[in-house]
Amino acid sequence: QVQLVESGGGLVQAGGSLRLSCAASGRTFSSYAMGWFRQAPGKEREFVAVISWSGGTTYYADSVKGRFTISRDNAKNTVYLQMNSLKPEDTAVYYCAADKYSYRTVVAVPADFGSWGQGTQVTVSS
Repeated sequence: QVQLVESGGGLVQAGGSLRLSCAASGRTFSSYAMGWFRQAPGKEREFVAVISWSGGTTYYADSVKGRFTISRDNAKNTVYLQMNSLKPEDTAVYYCAADKYSYRTVVAVPADFGSWGQGTQVTVSS
């Protein structure tokens, strides 16, 4: 099991930027794909982005493609989500998650992830 702690959320105006961080501990971080999901009030949790265990492959939801960038620093056991050109519809609680199994390239559904952080709120004002 891995423990995940997100940080970096906050209130930002439309068009602004935020960088979320997710610090991991408890198992070999570098062996697992890592993902970001979000959940807005009254909506289901949705996939945002995923990065492979090596960092060599990334995959994004269409709604954030070209605006968000996922990256990881395996030496720091941390995954990041750089969010640019934010829109009010990006408002949600953002969660990072760790793949259930090691050395997979891309996973994108919540059931594929075995560990979740507590979430960090991102609010984009218009």
